[in-house]
Amino acid sequence: MRFTQEHKELSRTIRNFVENEINPHVNDWEKEGIFPAKELFKKMGDLGLLGISKPENCGGMGLDYSYEMVAAEEFGGIDCGGVPMAIGVQTNMATPALARFGSDELKDEFLKPAIAGEKVACIAVSETGAGSDVAGLKTTAKKDGDDYVISGSKMWITNSTQADFACLLANTSDGKVHQNKSMIVVPLDLPGVSFSEKLDKLGMRSSDTAQIFLDEVRVPQRYRIGGEGMGFMMQMLQFQEERLYVAAMSLRHMDKCIEKTIEYCRERETFGQPLIDNQVIHFRLAELQSEVEALRALVYQAVEGYINGEDVTKLASMAKLKSGRLVREVSDSCLQYWGGMGFMWDNFLARSYRDNRLGSIGGGADEIMLGIICKFMGTLPSKKK
Repeated sequence: MRFTQEHKELSRTIRNFVENEINPHVNDWEKEGIFPAKELFKKMGDLGLLGISKPENCGGMGLDYSYEMVAAEEFGGIDCGGVPMAIGVQTNMATPALARFGSDELKDEFLKPAIAGEKVACIAVSETGAGSDVAGLKTTAKKDGDDYVISGSKMWITNSTQADFACLLANTSDGKVHQNKSMIVVPLDLPGVSFSEKLDKLGMRSSDTAQIFLDEVRVPQRYRIGGEGMGFMMQMLQFQEERLYVAAMSLRHMDKCIEKTIEYCRERETFGQPLIDNQVIHFRLAELQSEVEALRALVYQAVEGYINGEDVTKLASMAKLKSGRLVREVSDSCLQYWGGMGFMWDNFLARSYRDNRLGSIGGGADEIMLGIICKFMGTLPSKKK
């Protein structure tokens, strides 16, 4: 992967934005259990940061996905997991299918304001009985005249309490589970839409997450993204950008965990010497940094293939699997060297430890990633007749 001056300028812009507009407020947002998405996203929209790879005729920059990867890495420098996750939902999880398959009318009404930071988006796929098993979702959208009437519920929806619209996956027929789903834009101020209280999560505290209830919510059929029955395919494609974003975002975060731990271990003395002088510590940190660099190479390889039009499902799944496991290993190992200070709630490593447990669950659990990888390797058991 070769980085141009434009890549470097984008990286610098985002790093400055994170340092000046986000990190000074993170502790307050974590305590409040929410960050001001509309206010923050508007600032990001003004800088063009919400439409880096989106079409220029929709207000985006029209750049390739390598620039999204650079942005994701820099968002990993945010001092919590909830805010960069919410940004990723807006840019790489809720809107890719809309940008790729949506009608011009839908793009004008929803994508353009999302890129401008004037509307907050969420992706409504998961349900209490269908998380990683997308095919098992139960929400229905039944035709009635020119409308769909949607009933069901969606669980663990990031940005939901502040979102203006959801890109929602629902069953639009009784056909085969991989061919009966459609993706529909649902404005969240419609009659019949309601929300649970904000969910009380282990980590990602600054990200508002709730359950969405849909009781015969009526939306025009023109709000469907692409063809009817194509929703499962669109979501599988959309997952690739989501998983690449998650893996790229983890890189800078892990760098920061290691950097902060080195700094602390240089200052903290035990038995008459700095902690960093203990071979077990500086060797372990070297091992962890080596693992991070190996993951970085994998992410860059996957992104390079993606922008060249290759099927990177296997590599993206590997990157997602490795990042979810490695970020836990890094935060756990680094926390150990902070001792009792690492066990304090507001400590950076303690927050990382809590936030990053989600990495092996959200966006497809580790077990799903392993199944995808095995499928490409040809090692899955053959189905019995």
